[in-house]
Amino acid sequence: MIKGIFSRERVIAEKDELGLQLYDKSKFGEIKGNSINYTLSEALFLMQKEKMIVKDDKDKQISEKDFIKKSQKIEPNFWIRYNVFKDLRERGYIVKTALKFGADFRVYDKGIRPGEDHAKWIVYPVAEADVLTWYEFSAKNRVAHSTKKNLLIGIVDEEDCVTYYEINWVRP
Repeated sequence: MIKGIFSRERVIAEKDELGLQLYDKSKFGEIKGNSINYTLSEALFLMQKEKMIVKDDKDKQISEKDFIKKSQKIEPNFWIRYNVFKDLRERGYIVKTALKFGADFRVYDKGIRPGEDHAKWIVYPVAEADVLTWYEFSAKNRVAHSTKKNLLIGIVDEEDCVTYYEINWVRP
């Protein structure tokens, strides 16, 4: 198993054989020197797949429930974001952060790996009960258009099921 340390908004693990295999095969994490940094969503996903254990700074293992609580303190929208991340990963897509694009995630079409080609979508996870103004919707769509990506809205319902809406620009 990968052994990670919870560190603010990341989980940091030593660059070991399993971590490198997961990075090479599925692009989990980001290699930084002698370590691999995982987003909170990646770490929880790997914990649930029994490929990672996460410890705190006192070397005490963190349970899945406590990991979620800690993550929600850092990212209030964590659970909604995680459900979209998990759903896309389980469908076989590579999902990476998209902070530099002003979005939550960027998603690569199946068979495409980061570095080989650009992501096809930027994704905004939202709860079904959330209200999105036309201004916010338009801003998200402009970001997608300006980065030459399609906009994907992942709506998470009360049962944590995700429905996607892809939005594209159309010229009449």
